[in-house]
Amino acid sequence: MEELSTGYGLVEGPVYDPQRGLVFSDVLNGGVHALNLSTGAVETLIPHRRGIGGMAPHISGGFVVSGRNVAVKIPGQEGTHVLLDAKDAGDAAGFNDLTTDAAGRIYVGSLGFVAVDPNAVKKPGLLCMIDVDGSAHTLASGIQLTNGIAVSADGKRLYHNDLDAHTTLVYALHDDGTVGEKQPLIVHPNDGHPDGMAVAQDGSIWIAMAHHGCVRVFNPDGSERRKLDVPLPMVTSMCFGGSDLQELFIVTGSVGAGRENAGTIYRERVDVPGVPIHPARMPLG
Repeated sequence: MEELSTGYGLVEGPVYDPQRGLVFSDVLNGGVHALNLSTGAVETLIPHRRGIGGMAPHISGGFVVSGRNVAVKIPGQEGTHVLLDAKDAGDAAGFNDLTTDAAGRIYVGSLGFVAVDPNAVKKPGLLCMIDVDGSAHTLASGIQLTNGIAVSADGKRLYHNDLDAHTTLVYALHDDGTVGEKQPLIVHPNDGHPDGMAVAQDGSIWIAMAHHGCVRVFNPDGSERRKLDVPLPMVTSMCFGGSDLQELFIVTGSVGAGRENAGTIYRERVDVPGVPIHPARMPLG
């Protein structure tokens, strides 16, 4: 596994951008950055903002980011275009992972408490959808600690990791963006902590296992296919990229590394292409 860049507090929200390279956030130190995959240089695209657990491209050329709200930030431009505020999602403490579907809708999980605060009183969050007209909808509740969200390769299912329940959930995904009842697809053994998620074109589900130093790959029926070991234990997320979408970019945090700012970005060549993340298409302002 190739190490590309290190020195971050908690890397999250990786997005492959053909022009910019790998775009990612540092939850603890703040900012959205772009790693040039040819030179290794890192450019800060969006300074300061902390707590970004999920990102996706927006049709404007900016990025949908989570954190204290769900918003669009456009590199090089001032201002924040808020799409969903915490008070409109059950007075959420914030938002974590997110994804989009082929129509350009956003699916995002709310946090009922500040996940990085060890003294926080835990309460469940929601699964929300922001439609292409900008309207927001609650799709499900009772998510103990929302993490990775992904749309299946055929667009008919939505996957959602609940880290504190050690479970990957699945919902039937309808053409209008609504979902059916949530069902457990994978109950992770040994108190597994499913974090970020990506999906490949053969239908396989790739899950970052926080605190466990690996990415686990599952078939659509929930059976395990393989495991990729990662050098650091706090594996937070991943995305597919490269010209053929067969490069897997894996990101980590510092927990368990024995030092601060050990968050690292790795690359691994894999044998199946990933599903591209579609740009969000709701209007700004």
